[in-house]
Amino acid sequence: MIQFPENILVLIEKHHAGTITPDEKLRLNEWYQSFDDSEPELTVNENETEQQLHDRIKNRLLETIRHQNELVVSSPRRTWQIRSVTAAVILILLLIGTYFMLSSKSSKQEIVKTAPTETKLKNDIAPGGNKAVLTLADGSTIVLDSVSNGTISQQGNIKVKKIGNGLLVYTINGKQVTENDEAFFNIISTPRGGQYQVTLADGTEVWLNAESSIRFPVVFTGTERKVEITGEAYFEVAKNKNMPFKVKAASSEIEVLGTHFNVNAYNDEAFIKTTLLEGMVKVSIPALAGNQSSKFLQPGQQAEINKKGEINVLDNADTEEAVAWKNGRFQFKSTDLKTILRQISRWYDADIEYKGNVNLHFTGQLTRNGNVSKVFEELALTGEVHFKIDGKRIIVSP
Repeated sequence: MIQFPENILVLIEKHHAGTITPDEKLRLNEWYQSFDDSEPELTVNENETEQQLHDRIKNRLLETIRHQNELVVSSPRRTWQIRSVTAAVILILLLIGTYFMLSSKSSKQEIVKTAPTETKLKNDIAPGGNKAVLTLADGSTIVLDSVSNGTISQQGNIKVKKIGNGLLVYTINGKQVTENDEAFFNIISTPRGGQYQVTLADGTEVWLNAESSIRFPVVFTGTERKVEITGEAYFEVAKNKNMPFKVKAASSEIEVLGTHFNVNAYNDEAFIKTTLLEGMVKVSIPALAGNQSSKFLQPGQQAEINKKGEINVLDNADTEEAVAWKNGRFQFKSTDLKTILRQISRWYDADIEYKGNVNLHFTGQLTRNGNVSKVFEELALTGEVHFKIDGKRIIVSP
């Protein structure tokens, strides 16, 4: 299987510029040798252009594809593996090419001229942005992406303030709040094509992905801090050992004291996934009893809960892939196309329509900041899938 470290493009650029460190050069050569050990290391001639270096790496990758295809040609059952590897490598080639092209201002026209014509457009779709609706305790709503920065609501002695970049902050204004005070509940919900960030009254930071929501008290009282989410959210929980923080997501509940974790609980996904980056959490299914109803996670682990309520813990989870959305990326690791397109559908507020059976897997990363056509230009380079954009419909065919 071809391995493609996330930072390999940076290492290639450093090697070409002559700024690579000995340790970085060792990692680059280990990657380069993983294709074919006939050439001991990646060398760069002084007069070699970026395009020539790119072409040389590309040729080695293509030779690897050819060699792997020859090895498994007599095994039809492994055809899908060939296509998966081929799709991943072609995406790698595109990323390498794009990286070198973007490093030179003079090559911007070349990108336009050589862009694939596979994607047929009647119009394009812009990426999502900071969009959300705040529902107050009295049922009134505030469209957060259209309201100006500053104080937008005051509920009792709780003030809601919108600051830069769409961030929402709850602060306790006036007298000290006690556990006898009424806890108002608010809801922040994002549409398809939206995301939002909020800081709760205890200092906990929450990022909401597209088509998601969080229901929370504007002040935490009593012996625990409890919120409820739909869709996907990333949490950086403020530490308070006397008040455990609990997140209810569909049938599951996550309990923490202070930690960083991501929860993916979309209804149209096969699993509820909790991925832990820092600290420790307990994932449970309150409706069930017994040892199988709860699991503890350590950093780097991921809990998957299926529709039957069974919990499976995965070691060495790809935490970067789990939180890529928060950092402005789509990131995939042998991910099937339909899962990828569900993410694209939510972020670009588009409906997916399939014409024919498409069974492909992709590895790589793409930006979420460009128009949807740029995403499809890269995915369509495999030659195994075709996309057509018609209004808010994306038509997918083999």
